[in-house]
Amino acid sequence: MAIENNPATHPTERDFSIIRVYHAPRALVFQALTEADRLAQWWGPKDFTMLVAKLELRPGGVFHYCMEAPAGHPMKGKMWGKFVYREIVVPERIVFVNSFSNAEGGTTRHPLSATWPLEVLNTLTLTEQAGHTTLTLRDGPINASAEERKTFFSSFASMQQGFKGTLDQLEEYLKQK
Repeated sequence: MAIENNPATHPTERDFSIIRVYHAPRALVFQALTEADRLAQWWGPKDFTMLVAKLELRPGGVFHYCMEAPAGHPMKGKMWGKFVYREIVVPERIVFVNSFSNAEGGTTRHPLSATWPLEVLNTLTLTEQAGHTTLTLRDGPINASAEERKTFFSSFASMQQGFKGTLDQLEEYLKQK
């Protein structure tokens, strides 16, 4: 399934991006990104408990998950999220729309930001060279208001920090394999 170049469904402004190199083969990194038992071991903020409610790895399929903060963390309770997959090219590319959700999988607002975009389009690519895999994640808001885009684009430093923690956990997971 290809992504159409429509301003309502594709980011039209500068995207957020992050690049990481892992000392692991691309096939293993792809498995860590697409298999429920593997994702549950590293996805999300450090020390959060992760539950995979559903993972359907196919265009139109859903990865529905729940993260629970550890005791004493400022964010209390459970936070639900979901990916709706648009494109999957094994083992090199995954395109998905990321949203916050409720326990039933319905799209919801960010629990801490009323102006965070409801939908963020993510394009994740993996390239391999000499046994090292480069992960490139690019994302941007879609179907978003001007205020939602402004919130997104002003949050790059926070997003960089959050993804760094999550991708550090992926690195630790890969070292164990």
